[in-house]
Amino acid sequence: MLVEREIKMRKILLAVTVTMMGALCCLTGEKPATGTILSETSVSCGTKKQGKKESTDLMCQQYKVQSGTTEYQIRQQKPSNAEIIPPNTPIEYTIDKNKMRFKANGKKHEFLVVGTAAVGAGTN
Repeated sequence: MLVEREIKMRKILLAVTVTMMGALCCLTGEKPATGTILSETSVSCGTKKQGKKESTDLMCQQYKVQSGTTEYQIRQQKPSNAEIIPPNTPIEYTIDKNKMRFKANGKKHEFLVVGTAAVGAGTN
């Protein structure tokens, strides 16, 4: 009976240890990088049909963001009436696959990364 209780306690201890290690791994996610929004342009990102023959171009904001070593071109995922983020706005961002998530002026944003370039590689 004492041996069974000891085995049960070891199993519980092992389960607690594994759970805590998993939680620590999740909490140590990617730390945000810092960058600056350099410029904003409006680009065509599709069309919207208004009738049988009429269509309207949809415009999305595209930004150039520079970090210490990389320059990113990011674009809105969907056209919307979102406010324009001014140039020289500092941001902290994370990149997950092809999406950049950042906070600017107290609001969270998510944009698609549509291009990258190394800083100092003759970019304009």
